[in-house]
This record gives sequence, structure tokens and C-alpha cells, in this order.
Amino acid sequence: MTVSMKPVKKSDAGKSWMRKRRDLKRMIAPEYHLIVSEGTRTEPLYFDRVKELINQKYSGRIHLEIVGKGDNTLKLFHQAKIHVEQSNITYKHIWLIYDKDDFPPLSFDQTAELCERATNEECCYHAIWSNPCFELWFLLHFMYLQTDINRSEYEPKLTECMKERSLGIYAKTRTDIFDTLRPYLDEAVQHSKRLEQTHKETPPSGAAPCTKVHILVEKLRPYI
Repeated sequence: MTVSMKPVKKSDAGKSWMRKRRDLKRMIAPEYHLIVSEGTRTEPLYFDRVKELINQKYSGRIHLEIVGKGDNTLKLFHQAKIHVEQSNITYKHIWLIYDKDDFPPLSFDQTAELCERATNEECCYHAIWSNPCFELWFLLHFMYLQTDINRSEYEPKLTECMKERSLGIYAKTRTDIFDTLRPYLDEAVQHSKRLEQTHKETPPSGAAPCTKVHILVEKLRPYI
């Protein structure tokens, strides 16, 4: 039997012929994830590689769509919402990846709140924020950083850590960054969870340094 890999149209979702068959080992269509990032380079390059690895073995079980919007916080949420509403694909998870940078604390916090409110039984919106920047996730592969340093210090620190391990220098446009950091992924997840626990009672705008990237990475990790 030939298994269709086309996206499930919203109008077809729930129909009897789309339900799981007892004689099939998997669903007719994979679970669809939409990753919408504030950045147009660093984050898409990182997750494009994750997508490539997943497609090599598990394209029939999970599908990633990655979009770098270049918009900030609240605008990013609304862009993602429009994308979902205009698409024929039924997304199970929508992941918003964004940084604190210099955006107003209220906007930063409200984006996470909007994601919570938009979540329902059909799909889940995730606020994958980093305070102050996405590079914190990279740095946590090498050290547990609990001091709130200026975002301008992250790239030099990353280069220093990478040079110590003969991994070259850090650049936002490195296409091999996921593969380069992958051997240290366990440490990054552990360090990120420790920071999350430290700031569990703090609103996102005041939780620095802290990042939620590990939540998305752990979700996708079984397929990498």
C-alpha cells in the first residue's frame, strides 16, 4: 500500500478515512510543526539542520516547517497566527523563537501570555524565548552561565569556548553550528533546565540569563 505524504487539509481532519488504521504502523500523515523565528539567519540555520536530520529517517512521522520572519515579540506572534490561519496544513505545534534584545519588557512578557491563550485542543503555541539572546543556548553547551552579561559579550565568549576545543570561531552564519555543538547537547539541556528552575517565579523579561530552547530541542531530539 502506498502511504500518502501530503499534508492533511483542515477540512479533511477528523474524517473516518483519515483515522489510524489498525493494520498500519503509522498515521497517514506526519505530525506538523511550524517554527517561526524572529531571526532570519542563526535560528533557521540551526533548525534547518535538525529538519534535515529528521527527514533522513522520520519524515513520515514528523514534519518541520521553518520560517524566519524578522519580526519582534508581539508582531511575531501575530505573523505566526496569520500563517496558521491561511495554511491548509493542520499544525499540531507552533513554536515562536525570539530574543529579549532591547524590546520593552511588557511586549516580551505578553508574547508568552498570548501563546498560552492561543493554545487549544487542536494545536499548541510555544513561547521559546531567550533572555537576552539565542546565543545563550549555544554558550550553555560549554558552561553553566548564571550571570546576566551584556548580549554583545556572547559571541566573543562562544568563540573563546569553541577555539579551546578546536571548533573554529563562532559566526551567526555558520551552517554547521548544530553538528559542531551536538556532542555537548546533554550539557546544554541540563544547564538550560537549571536556569529555568532558577527563574521559575520570574516573568520572562526579568529572567536573565534564561532560555526555553531546550523545550523544543527535547521535543525533536528522539527524531534526530
